[in-house]
Amino acid sequence: MAIPKDKMLEMLHSLLLSRRFEEALTELCQVEGKIPGMMILCTGQEAVGAGVCAALRPGDVIITNHRSHAHLLAKGADPKVLMAEIYGKRTGCNKGKSGTLHLALPEIGAPCTSTVVGAGPPMAVGRAFAQQYRGEPAVTVCFVGDGATGEGSFHEALNLASLWNLPVIFVCENNCYAGAQRLEEHTRIENIADRAAAYCMPGVVVDGNDAPAIYTTALDARARAAAGQGPTLIECKTYRWRGHGESDPQHYQPKEEIAAWRARCPVARMREAVLALGLISTDDLSAMETKVDALVREAIRFAEESPYPEPREALEDVYA
Repeated sequence: MAIPKDKMLEMLHSLLLSRRFEEALTELCQVEGKIPGMMILCTGQEAVGAGVCAALRPGDVIITNHRSHAHLLAKGADPKVLMAEIYGKRTGCNKGKSGTLHLALPEIGAPCTSTVVGAGPPMAVGRAFAQQYRGEPAVTVCFVGDGATGEGSFHEALNLASLWNLPVIFVCENNCYAGAQRLEEHTRIENIADRAAAYCMPGVVVDGNDAPAIYTTALDARARAAAGQGPTLIECKTYRWRGHGESDPQHYQPKEEIAAWRARCPVARMREAVLALGLISTDDLSAMETKVDALVREAIRFAEESPYPEPREALEDVYA
């Protein structure tokens, strides 16, 4: 199918923003005491969030995980409030209380981020059930890593979603590693998508570094879910260039493997695609990149100039 120009440019912008945002975080993590807590990045696999979120509508919901920055930015998160939260500042999206690993932006349809491996699918099923029960036209997308697909909660969620014909899309970002374990060390199957057959739902494998291919696949899955035809499992085969976290020395990842996947960079591929199709000029592309860089620099300035929350604020926004 021919993808509309605005969607192609939307995906390009998402990819550029996600990459530059996390490049900045990589640099900031080198400064002692700058960023609190563990930093987990998705560098190299940004096409998944860009492609899937471009296929969604404003009322749709995403449930994401610890590697969430690209998903949230593609769904419409303000880089300033996202960066401020990562810094632990009061002006962040969660008032400095969540940090990078527990981000929640319900205003853009991202009600929660869980660092518990496999926790997202049951929550996504609950949200999709609510959408179905209320007769809403929206769908829920759940992003999981390949490691999460070995958790019992993943299988329970797929079973229930299929049984109840829920409007949910499970997106597996298969980046070849679950922590430090290679795929073949934690599962016997080659394609995670094959697991869909056990739950009578479509299982689709797509190039996880090809944003337009992910977009068309997600668009089909969304149409199916919205029409009451139930869930889909999409496996996006991709790769994380960096370690599980920024403190990970990556001794278990062969250098030549990283180099081979870097050569398949999703950002470069998207740039080449829009230029080849004549959807943007080199000057306009350069202007978009300059604008993205300015957005990230402004986000850092905003975060650094924002105050930390007061100790008493720890007792606010809690449930009794």
